[in-house]
Amino acid sequence: MRLSDKAVDALPQSVARPRFDRRAQKTGLVHFGIGAFHRAHQAVYTDDAMEAGDQDWMIEGVSLRSPSVAEQLNPQDGWFTVAAREDAAAQFRLIGSVKRVLVAQADPESVIAAIARAETRVVTLTITEKGYCRAADGALDFTSAGPQSVYPLLARGLEQRRAAGRGGVTLLSCDNLASNGEQLQRLFVQYLERADAQLRDWVEAHCRFPSSMVDRIVPATIESDIANAAAAFNGVRDAAHVATEVFSQWVIEDDFADGRPRWEVGGAEFVKDVRPYETAKLRMLNGAHSALAYIGLRAGYQYVHQAIRDPMIRPRIERLMLDEAAPSLRPAPGQDLAAYARALLRRFENPSLQHRLMQIAMDGSQKIPQRWLETLAFHQTRGSTCSVILSAIDAWLYHLTGANGQVDDPFAEPLHAIVTQSDRTAAMQAIFGGNGVLKSGWHPDHFGISIEASS
Repeated sequence: MRLSDKAVDALPQSVARPRFDRRAQKTGLVHFGIGAFHRAHQAVYTDDAMEAGDQDWMIEGVSLRSPSVAEQLNPQDGWFTVAAREDAAAQFRLIGSVKRVLVAQADPESVIAAIARAETRVVTLTITEKGYCRAADGALDFTSAGPQSVYPLLARGLEQRRAAGRGGVTLLSCDNLASNGEQLQRLFVQYLERADAQLRDWVEAHCRFPSSMVDRIVPATIESDIANAAAAFNGVRDAAHVATEVFSQWVIEDDFADGRPRWEVGGAEFVKDVRPYETAKLRMLNGAHSALAYIGLRAGYQYVHQAIRDPMIRPRIERLMLDEAAPSLRPAPGQDLAAYARALLRRFENPSLQHRLMQIAMDGSQKIPQRWLETLAFHQTRGSTCSVILSAIDAWLYHLTGANGQVDDPFAEPLHAIVTQSDRTAAMQAIFGGNGVLKSGWHPDHFGISIEASS
């Protein structure tokens, strides 16, 4: 039996489920990028808010290209389950906050209409770093910001709102970008400056772009996750099932155009300044994750929990977090970075997540600048270096050769050509130098650190 409205009652009572009437709720949220992370994170917080009595915050999901999530969720009437796993234990929960999923490539007009709808007040995004279509210098890459990107859909939806005399919306980025709200606003305004200057002025006057920091480890769902869930659900099959960890965090700048769900019911924190939290997460958690991915793959591991248990790798990851990343941060009052590092190591050790290193290794060119290069730049201005991050860069260069398997990166071809046709010094200069593929405040003056030298 497939999970659906009719199958909900067949689930065992041990599965926690919402009690609000989904049919009586209007759709107030549009979400771009409704993958596993959103379903295990923002959709859960929204479910909590409606369970606590909030009205009219159902989510209309949007897939920009692939129909796969729509094929998972729409036949299930939007229902899906989340398994929060820690060691051998799992807490199962049924989530009812998603109404349906649209596929932009197949039906862009419905996406535009959803943004323009009077009830829509918040648009959230988890489109990954590459979805923002940034050029190497951080500006909008108009070549990639074409019809299949998020920008024309947002522009047309907001133009319909403006023409109808409706108010602005909040556009809330939930991606791993420093100052993600500011970046979304800057890039979208650049798009509108060329596409529609009048709409640009309206957006800047009526819309809000708060920044946020999201944190929950959500591995890609595999068939065994779905099979294990079905076994626990009296044979009910959930094609959109998500497995994740127990830990979840969401820190949000409190700046909204027209209300919001009470996400704080589920534990979200609303602050004036997200930056201390997002930079700590980017440089400590995400920076350590990327280092684990490339160093761990080179050492022959498949999963995060395997790599972090290696006695040669674990101390280096600790050094990256505490000796390299932490000194570059300005923590908020009460933000304990040493305790944060200890908690991250415990989360990495969780064997039940089966978090694949190859999943983390994807799109390295889009992740490395904010995860590693800003830390390197901080130390470089002080005359010091970061041996662990430099060894991780070595492991990334090795990964780009294809030695670990297929490289999934928007710049895979030019990067592969660089690392296979140049010596290490030339490759570092071509990638990180002043006119290189990646831009940052760090320049590759230190070429001598290798993975062997820093082990």
